[in-house]
Amino acid sequence: MTEPALDYDFEDEAGTESGPPEGNFIPLSDPDVTLAEVEAVEAVLKSPRLSAGGEVEAFEAAFAAYVGRAYAIAVPSGTLGLLLALRAAEIGPGHEVIATPYSFRETVHAISLAGARPVFADIDYWAGTLVPDKAAARITPNTRAIVAGNANGHPAPWSELRELARRSGVLLIEDSTEAIGSRYKGGLVGSFGDMAVFDFSQPAALTCGEGGMVVTDDVDLAVAMRRHRSHRLHERTSVVVSASAPYQAAMSDITAALGLTQLRRIDEILERRRLTEQLYYQHIRSFEGIKDPYTAPDVTEVNWFLYLVHLGTRFSRSSRDAIIEDLRVERVEAAAYCNSLHLQRHYFELGYRRGNFPVTEKVADRAVALPFHAHLSDPQISFIVETMKDASINVGAGAAIY
Repeated sequence: MTEPALDYDFEDEAGTESGPPEGNFIPLSDPDVTLAEVEAVEAVLKSPRLSAGGEVEAFEAAFAAYVGRAYAIAVPSGTLGLLLALRAAEIGPGHEVIATPYSFRETVHAISLAGARPVFADIDYWAGTLVPDKAAARITPNTRAIVAGNANGHPAPWSELRELARRSGVLLIEDSTEAIGSRYKGGLVGSFGDMAVFDFSQPAALTCGEGGMVVTDDVDLAVAMRRHRSHRLHERTSVVVSASAPYQAAMSDITAALGLTQLRRIDEILERRRLTEQLYYQHIRSFEGIKDPYTAPDVTEVNWFLYLVHLGTRFSRSSRDAIIEDLRVERVEAAAYCNSLHLQRHYFELGYRRGNFPVTEKVADRAVALPFHAHLSDPQISFIVETMKDASINVGAGAAIY
């Protein structure tokens, strides 16, 4: 699962008088990589093992310990992680999986890749997460799982979702591809579902190029995921293992070495991102046309995936796009956080249409993802916010709130 391709190319060239301070264009994401990561990758490159091996096993063990789960299975992406989770639970053709249509990363594509039917339910306007009552209304005898996401790092209402899954007799799968380090009622995201899926591609806080992790406490699910993921050389004569055809979806030791080093620094990385968040808030709180970042009452801590600006209702989807274009002209990389999944061609063929999920559409059409990483300076953030304010005036949207 990679960062979505934007509709334009940026040139990394010297700034002009009208461009951002400190020269070159400002990217949406910029990984927090230090000499420690470089040395870890160099050590693997100098070793006799580059494919999945000891580094992957060490990364899995460390990640399981970090989240507080019994098992962790390293995978190439969050999408493949969810696909393997569904396969391990024997979810496929004829089954339905409840999911959210509001996501920057299209993790839920794994549901249809598994042969099951994605059944969308609407989101909470403030948190951007799946609403348990709306999910409950979509459950049928064919429902086998609920996939709920921690949208942009904000935890979903896991207590209510856990109770809904228990009452309905379905699996609860946590989509944490946009979240690491956030806490709900004191517990880390990734610790609430029967399984939880993480992703390590940009612009995630823990970034190792590509890659992901699935965590669980269920030994049967863990064994099944490993069996579907890949066969190792020493397993080639096993009658039991060779009864299934794997996806050969292993992580390399190079990727694992980078991820393991980032995991050891995760508290430092998140703290540096929080400092960037504080700088943004200082500059953006005077912008009357947006709603401030929201944290639900049961949420202990949020570590944002991206810095999202939610425009007021006088802004349209086209004016949002015009603001992104104005930022691009000034060499600031911004993006629409989400194109509602149910409005994409793939899901049109399942019968979804505009108007099915009005809250998702309202929020998605007005959400702008701004650059968010630890390398942003105060002058750069000031420039980004001022440029966006000017752009909002240019599109004639005024300063309506919400």
